[in-house]
Amino acid sequence: MRKQNWLITGVSTGLGRAFAEAALAAGHTVVGTVRSEEDLRAFEELGPGSAHGRLLDVTDDDAVLGVVTEVEQNVGPLDVVVANAGFGLEGTFEETPLAEMRRQFEVNVFGAAATLQAALPHMRRRRRGHLMAVTSMGGLMAVPGMSAYCGSKFALEGILEALGKEVAQFGIHVTAIEPGSFRTDWAGRSMTRAERTIDDYDTLFTPLREARQKASGNQLGNPARAGEAVVRIASVEQPPAHLVLGSDALRLVTAARTAVDEDIRAWEALSRTTDFAEGAQL
Repeated sequence: MRKQNWLITGVSTGLGRAFAEAALAAGHTVVGTVRSEEDLRAFEELGPGSAHGRLLDVTDDDAVLGVVTEVEQNVGPLDVVVANAGFGLEGTFEETPLAEMRRQFEVNVFGAAATLQAALPHMRRRRRGHLMAVTSMGGLMAVPGMSAYCGSKFALEGILEALGKEVAQFGIHVTAIEPGSFRTDWAGRSMTRAERTIDDYDTLFTPLREARQKASGNQLGNPARAGEAVVRIASVEQPPAHLVLGSDALRLVTAARTAVDEDIRAWEALSRTTDFAEGAQL
């Protein structure tokens, strides 16, 4: 396996840390972004000489561009970029303040977009590279009480799918990483929770919130194995556009996509009635 230079955002904990550890174990050089000096030092201790920490807030577009430019100059040409930094916002749609929803999109969508956009010109000039972003199984299916989070991940999925079709001509691959429930802090201390204000949602939402909190730390997914899977697809000639991680994600995404297909089939006749009878005017 050829040694690669990786950039991964959000490596202090969770899947970002697992991706970084797997890439380091495979002999790659990894630049990981964090939010504090303490986390930076802890990350660099994972692999002296191979693990390079950078302080970064992915919502600062200029800072993102600056970090990518500096890494290209001082660490080396980036082969793999993983836009991982993000967070979960829990709450029913009606109870979620728009300011919190905007913050969710600012980090999960625009932070990822800034990271990929900053790296893309370098990869395009070299005619090679692999851009990845962590969406979620919640980017391909949605659950009650996570409207803002799922919305941000659906948006990122659309960006990645279009991007992949734009840059394939340059030898650049694009992959959406779609994890299920992994044993990280995502559903625990890392989750932002909108304040409950409407009793009408109690019957639906209270059991969901309690179940999510209870499951935190006991999830099915193994972060180390997720890291190994991501490192594996970075080494193949034809990596997937979508990488679903976890048997729970496979089950839930498959069910959601089946439901969409069923709606399309059930209403196909009505869909066709909206065309002009004489067809397109070319």
